[in-house]
Amino acid sequence: MSSLHGRILVTGGAGFIGSALIAELNRRGLAEIVVTDFLGTDEKWQNLASLKFEDYVEADQFRTRLAKDPAAFGRFSAVFHLGACSATTEKNAGFLIDNNFNVSKELAAWALSQDARFIYASSAATYGDGAQGMADTSDDLHRFRPLNMYGYSKHLFDLYAQREGWLDRIVGLKYFNVYGPNEDHKSDMRSLVNKAYQQIQSTGRVRLFKSLDPDYKDGEQKRDFLYVKDAVRMTLHFADQASKSVGLFNLGSGEANTWITLTNSIFAALGRNPEIDFIDLPEILREKYQYFTLADISKLKATGFAHQITPLGEAVRDYVQNFLVPRKKLGE
Repeated sequence: MSSLHGRILVTGGAGFIGSALIAELNRRGLAEIVVTDFLGTDEKWQNLASLKFEDYVEADQFRTRLAKDPAAFGRFSAVFHLGACSATTEKNAGFLIDNNFNVSKELAAWALSQDARFIYASSAATYGDGAQGMADTSDDLHRFRPLNMYGYSKHLFDLYAQREGWLDRIVGLKYFNVYGPNEDHKSDMRSLVNKAYQQIQSTGRVRLFKSLDPDYKDGEQKRDFLYVKDAVRMTLHFADQASKSVGLFNLGSGEANTWITLTNSIFAALGRNPEIDFIDLPEILREKYQYFTLADISKLKATGFAHQITPLGEAVRDYVQNFLVPRKKLGE
């Protein structure tokens, strides 16, 4: 099923993309997996309940033990570094620098020292408002201006990896707007599909942000929405390739859809007529809001990725009908 072999480390393995990736590894018959995360007090642990893996270690304990003894956990053939604080509204810059930047530096150096394939989560948030483009082909990373501290913490590691020459040996994945099963724990960072489903269950209606940009009507702001199953397939593509492809890659659907189009797909999946209200954009987001994102995925395709990306309506229907309505997790 897969050319992956040996032991695998997944950081952030109880999280959204991390748990979805483990579910796919299990589907491929792989279970020699060590998982790290911060389980905290939310219900994120439920993402792990149906998955198979060798061991779970709290992320801070893993970091401490690794610093004392780089061989503490044995050797790995592949490291998927997906753990990070992904809250775009997080204001504690010191926490983000340590959790998203310093940990990434430490893990990458360690993985490279043991010749493990290192694949890490960057973010489309590193591109900022898109004024400097969203190209994964440019070496001039300094021109990008992230709009929030989360994006900047990811951007810092991209820059560091480039300076160290690591981008010739590792893979950084710039995920666009990923949605799908196993995101329930993400609170305000959940996708609109998840939030809208809850709103429809409660009120029969969905709330979307008004536009403050005259170039976009209310609800016609656009995003590149990527189904998590496709995101995982893309991520594993780079591990299946052994060491062939390196550098930064956009991971998106290659299409920009409006929030209204996405919302209509959710209502359609539930067999209901759309009922939409437009609300003011919160003050905290006004200077940091992206009105348009679109991933150019030609570089991804040039590596040999040939899987068909799930059309938006089909993906939303699968998520709503097969996971949200029956309250199921990936891997169950």
